[in-house]
Amino acid sequence: MNPENRANPGNLANPANLGNPANLAVAIAIAAALCIAPVHAQPPAGAAQAAFDRAVADFRNGRMTESVAEFDTLIKLAPDAAPQLWQRGIALYYASRYKDCRAQFELHRTVNPDDVENAAWHFLCVARAESVARARAALLPVGPDPRVPMGQVYLMLRGTLLPDEVVSAAGAQVAPQFYAHLYVGLYYDALGDRTRALEHISIAAADRFASVGGYMHTVARIHLDLLQKSRK
Repeated sequence: MNPENRANPGNLANPANLGNPANLAVAIAIAAALCIAPVHAQPPAGAAQAAFDRAVADFRNGRMTESVAEFDTLIKLAPDAAPQLWQRGIALYYASRYKDCRAQFELHRTVNPDDVENAAWHFLCVARAESVARARAALLPVGPDPRVPMGQVYLMLRGTLLPDEVVSAAGAQVAPQFYAHLYVGLYYDALGDRTRALEHISIAAADRFASVGGYMHTVARIHLDLLQKSRK
């Protein structure tokens, strides 16, 4: 998960978005797949981009089953794009397809091995499918992720740092605050502490974090809605 890509999945065919490494990788994979396919088997121009756009739109509107289906359509059109689609992994999580969710983040690690967020979502999927203990035992290794507070988030997932310490590490900077509250909230939810999860996810879903959170701010809003519904 590239931070720019999380903020704005964007149009994969738009040059303004191709400077984004994750978008560029997906675009290259799509282009390669279309070039390799026989002319008679090639989908209409823009079909892969359209599937991606529909998948993102469905996700933003809470249609998780439909979102996953569109990501699967994209993969059929451009199989080499599959490892890049961390967005599909998150949609699988909210569609309660936790084993498939786990597999997607394991696949994404092959192209993005340093990312703590990838390890975090893998943890969340395994925790739902099995248990927190097994999620911790299966925690994916990561490389250097210099973004604050990602190092602290990883230690929290390992069980060697308290959630409050993750929030403290974020300091006064807006983006670190957003990611701290998002992942602390998701972590508390995995532990079954809905009260603390709601506290932190409510902060992450606040409008003031929309510009820095982008796509992940949408995730925060979706998760907040689910938590609030579960309390009724």
